[in-house]
Amino acid sequence: MTFVAAQHVGQGDWSGRSRVLGNARLAEPGTSFHSMDGNLERLLEAEKERQKRAPGVAAATGLRDSVEPARRCGPAPRGHTLAAMNRREMLAGVAAPVLIPQRAFGANDRVTFGIAGTGNRGGWLHKSFMRLGAECVAVCDTYEPYMERARRESPAGVKPYADYHDLLEHPGLDCVVVATPDHQHRPMLYAALKAKKDVYLEKPFSMNLAESAEMVRTVRGTDRIVQVGMHRRSMPFVYAAKKLIDEGTLGKVWHARAAWNWNFVEWLDNSPLEGKLDWERFLGDAPKRPLEPRRFRWWRGFWDYSGGNMTDQGTHLMDVIQWMTGNSPPKSAVCNGAVCRNKTAEAPDVFTAVFEYPAMMATWSLNYTSAYDYDWSITLQGEQAAMVLNRFGYRVFKEVQPSPQPWTSGPADKVIAEMPDKDSADAHPRNFLECLRSRQQPNCTVEIAAAAVAGPHMANLAYREGRKVTA
Repeated sequence: MTFVAAQHVGQGDWSGRSRVLGNARLAEPGTSFHSMDGNLERLLEAEKERQKRAPGVAAATGLRDSVEPARRCGPAPRGHTLAAMNRREMLAGVAAPVLIPQRAFGANDRVTFGIAGTGNRGGWLHKSFMRLGAECVAVCDTYEPYMERARRESPAGVKPYADYHDLLEHPGLDCVVVATPDHQHRPMLYAALKAKKDVYLEKPFSMNLAESAEMVRTVRGTDRIVQVGMHRRSMPFVYAAKKLIDEGTLGKVWHARAAWNWNFVEWLDNSPLEGKLDWERFLGDAPKRPLEPRRFRWWRGFWDYSGGNMTDQGTHLMDVIQWMTGNSPPKSAVCNGAVCRNKTAEAPDVFTAVFEYPAMMATWSLNYTSAYDYDWSITLQGEQAAMVLNRFGYRVFKEVQPSPQPWTSGPADKVIAEMPDKDSADAHPRNFLECLRSRQQPNCTVEIAAAAVAGPHMANLAYREGRKVTA
């Protein structure tokens, strides 16, 4: 088999202790997660059986050569928000993810892939797929230095392509990896489906809510495997956290908080590029304009090409919040933010969004001007305990008893369970490759991805239009 990848154009030491504390049953030191408490596979099989009762998503009548763009992250008609795709549709058909142990591909069934977009994230995916035994046979990028680097890092005989349509015609290609700017996700996905290729599509899934609904229906009108690159869906420590929550360890969760803090000087230099860029192919169906190098270097800062940092990082974190708490996309969103440091960008580098769920509130804050409380974190505050997930793993803190004098009864800082993150970043691409063989649905289906990015899309509308956005 052959695959093609496409792209570009508080913390402390959590190093090892897993314990049994209260209801939070975790493995003793030295015990693998897969062997604990009946092992992960049984848990996932039980979840899969429950999911079988969900109704399927209505299939599309077929792929079209061209689709009237439902794209751009800009203001949209009021009231459309989630009308094009209801909550049941978004969550239908979401089977429990399966984490399959790594094994080498045999010489006769090696997957061949092509990659479109070989910049930062695409360059990593390119190497990951090859580490997992897939053979890269074709690379595509609008920026010559990126494509040349990918060619050098690929096996001898790899074919470089300037146009992703040509890449999809490469003989013997099994699948394609799409790691381009967000505005190219939909057209490249549709072209790959029309060419009958399986697709690993980087997140965020879409440019807006209407596009999400259309993309889900289009994928479900085919028999192709599509994995969206939200890699926490393949991390065992996140499944362990979900198990604790399902056992009632946290009690009722009334508030969730997502945060991401980096001290980031975004790549908005407007000096000439170091190599040749096919600007027209980079733009695709985005509005035509003269080349501005900064729009290529940091395309995520501009609404024509992305949903900004809101959907980039938010699709990861809001997915985990909704997954852990059993929620579908939010009922409403408001958002305030600002372009604080990177004045030539359009998308804010500091913001806070507030999401209303049927029985929970959630906030999502990003600050790219400070590394205090560094990197990503998710806090779930329940009546019995709170859970913090971050790059170290998770910790659970026992809640104190309610008091008429709350200033005397805190803080809730006793750790009652923890598990470090020792998961391989290759697990998510590996799951996709395994699904190419089994034809099972992957860990992050298009329904999951659409639900995850729905809240961030609503928050972008709220920010740009200065209003509360409701589903």
